[in-house]
Amino acid sequence: MTAQGAHRDLSALETAAALRSGDLDAIEHTEGALSAARGPGARVGAFAHLLEDLSLRQAETAARELEQARRTGALDQLAAERPLLGVPLPIKDLTQIAQQPFEAGSRTLRGVIAEVTDGVAQLLIDAGTVTLGKTTTPEFGMPCYTEPATGAPARTPWDLRRTAGGSSGGAAAAVASGIAPLAHGTDGGGSVRIPAACCGIVGIKPTRGLVSPGPYSGEGMGLVTDGMLARTVRDAAAGLDLIAGTRPGDFMPWPRRGGSYLEACEEPQRPLRIGVLTQPLAAETEVHPAALRGVDRAVELLDGLGHETTAIPAPFTAAQWRSFMPLWTVGAATIPLAPEQEGELLELTRWLREQGRGYDGIQLAEALAGVQTIARRTGEAFADLDVVLTPALSGPPAHPEDLQLPDGADDFDAQCAFTPWTSTWNMLGRAAMSVPLHRESIDGTELPFGVHLGATRPGEEALLLALAAQLEAHDPWPLVTPPAVA
Repeated sequence: MTAQGAHRDLSALETAAALRSGDLDAIEHTEGALSAARGPGARVGAFAHLLEDLSLRQAETAARELEQARRTGALDQLAAERPLLGVPLPIKDLTQIAQQPFEAGSRTLRGVIAEVTDGVAQLLIDAGTVTLGKTTTPEFGMPCYTEPATGAPARTPWDLRRTAGGSSGGAAAAVASGIAPLAHGTDGGGSVRIPAACCGIVGIKPTRGLVSPGPYSGEGMGLVTDGMLARTVRDAAAGLDLIAGTRPGDFMPWPRRGGSYLEACEEPQRPLRIGVLTQPLAAETEVHPAALRGVDRAVELLDGLGHETTAIPAPFTAAQWRSFMPLWTVGAATIPLAPEQEGELLELTRWLREQGRGYDGIQLAEALAGVQTIARRTGEAFADLDVVLTPALSGPPAHPEDLQLPDGADDFDAQCAFTPWTSTWNMLGRAAMSVPLHRESIDGTELPFGVHLGATRPGEEALLLALAAQLEAHDPWPLVTPPAVA
């Protein structure tokens, strides 16, 4: 059995501790992780590109640092300064690493090699993590499923007939199937939390501006931020500690808290006021009974922990939510492509770009104002609450053919019906998490049903992490799900 195979259920923090103690060897562990990426990882479509040479160099560097710290008695200092040294942590293929492939799931970028390393990727590399590879993403990260034009689709290891979600689907599949305990993702409408729910893991989207997009990217419409996917809440917190921070020139900076997010998981939790919202927001759609039972399970736990839960109505209608639409489509239209590349795009991307080109500057300004109006109305509705609890998704992990439809408009509508809550927290700019609290058998196969915790004020990552850690302690979930038989 490989080192990875023997230790696939270790958390990122446990892996780091085993590397420091010498129970794991950084190079052997990386070789095992790469082997798993070629095996189970290929079955779930986790990676767009494996970066074996880079990863082995990173592992060799980590091994030298660990050995030196053991010789000099500096392991405690190393644990404080580089807590995830040597831990596998793949990076999503919407993020650049210099001299490595960067295709963003699109034929229009096939064969492109990045010239620079994006800021978040550099932070993760500087922390001494082992990249393993670039995880699979759909074309430019647009949909909530991961069916790239350039390679294999991402599937949940719970049922290989079902999507891993998107757009961080490859990252979620890698974590859930035991290849890496922690992975980087990005989230513009739920793209960390949706795949986390589909794959039965934890996903956190931080407050707008907490993680800088610099130095090579901008904030755009203010919807997208980098986040983390993990099997445990504490690992998600440790990952957030690595990437949280602002840079000079950030348009919407939000200062990180004093102390670490990992430490926040251990802080005593005061009684919270939690609104329970099960009415869909982005679409008029039915909610699967198992998704509602997941919320009921969370409510029972939260009440037992001394929190106050109250059912609340939707703060806006699905029609009003559509003010979000121009921001998303104009963002798609701004992707710099040559006219001859348009024919290489997938149908959804073409449709989004066509829609985006149809808006003029006045309409875009009106859309921004509309989103701000919804955000203000929602903020006022949530003002007396600390957290809002919803289902993560309207149903179980979907079959891809139910989401990726021939017509772009139908495709988008199906996505909204599948993910009617997550995008609200991108519009609000507040932190949100998907927590894999519930599981049920659907058509004879056990599937995960996440619950969604949304902050009502900016900068509340620590509060969400502490609350999620409480749920995890009292109702733990499976850590690794080997890919099911299709």
